[in-house]
Amino acid sequence: MGILDGKRLLVTGVLTDASIAFQVAKIAQEQGAQVVLTGYGRLSLVERIAKRLPEPPPVLELDVTSPDQLGTLADRVGEHLDGLDGVVHAIGFAPQTALGGNFLNTSWEDVATALHASTFSYKSLAVACLPLMKAGSSVVGLDFDATKAWPVYDWMGVAKAGLESANRYLARDLGKHGIRVNLVSAGPLRTMAAKSIPGFKEFEESWPEKAPLGWDLADTAPAAKAVVALLSDWFPATTGEIVHVDGGVHAMGV
Repeated sequence: MGILDGKRLLVTGVLTDASIAFQVAKIAQEQGAQVVLTGYGRLSLVERIAKRLPEPPPVLELDVTSPDQLGTLADRVGEHLDGLDGVVHAIGFAPQTALGGNFLNTSWEDVATALHASTFSYKSLAVACLPLMKAGSSVVGLDFDATKAWPVYDWMGVAKAGLESANRYLARDLGKHGIRVNLVSAGPLRTMAAKSIPGFKEFEESWPEKAPLGWDLADTAPAAKAVVALLSDWFPATTGEIVHVDGGVHAMGV
C-alpha cells in the first residue's frame, strides 16, 4: 500500500526524464496515484517522455498564461479523472535578458513575462483546478530559495520571492476549502530549466561543498519525494510552508 493510494494528481512541468516533475509523477504512480500531465509547446516531446513512466498517463496542453486554456482545464482533466487530490506546479520561465547578470538592464516586458509564467501562474493553476478539489487536497509548487540574491539568477529570483509570498496568500485563501498549499525549495539540479540559466555552473561548483549533507546535482529524487510527501495525508495540518531540500545550504552562513 502506497502513501498516495487512490489519489488523483495533476502534474505540470515534465520536460525530460531529468525534470523534478517527471520524478514526482514516477514516485506518485509507484505510491498508488493516478496521474495526468500537462505540457506546453512541444507536446509530442512530453507525450514521448510520459511513456517512460510506470503507467503512461494522459497529457493535456496547458499554457498557464492563457486564460482560455486555464478556463477549460477542469473540464479537460475531468475527462480522465473524477476529481483532483493534488496539483503540482513545476513551472518557471524567464527570458534570457532577465538572467545572467543583466538585472539592471532588463525591460519591464521581460520582467512581466517572468512574473506571469513563474509567479502569477501558481495562483492561476490553483484556481483553475479548484472545481475538482475538495477538503484534504494539496497544492505543491517548486521553489528556489528566494531569501538571498544569487549570482546570475536575477529576475527569476524576484519571481521566486513572489512565488513564496503567493504561497502564503494561497494558503490563507484556500484554507477555508480545506486545501493545503506548500512549496518545496530544491537545491540546484541539472534540469532543462537549469541549463537555460547563463552561469549556472557557479551553483554546480559551490553548492555540494556548502551542503552539510552533500548535494548530488543529478539526483531529483529527494526533491520529488518531498513533493510526494506533501501530496499525501501525512501533513494534514501543514500549509503555507516551504520545505527545503537542498542538502542544508539554506541554514548555513558564509
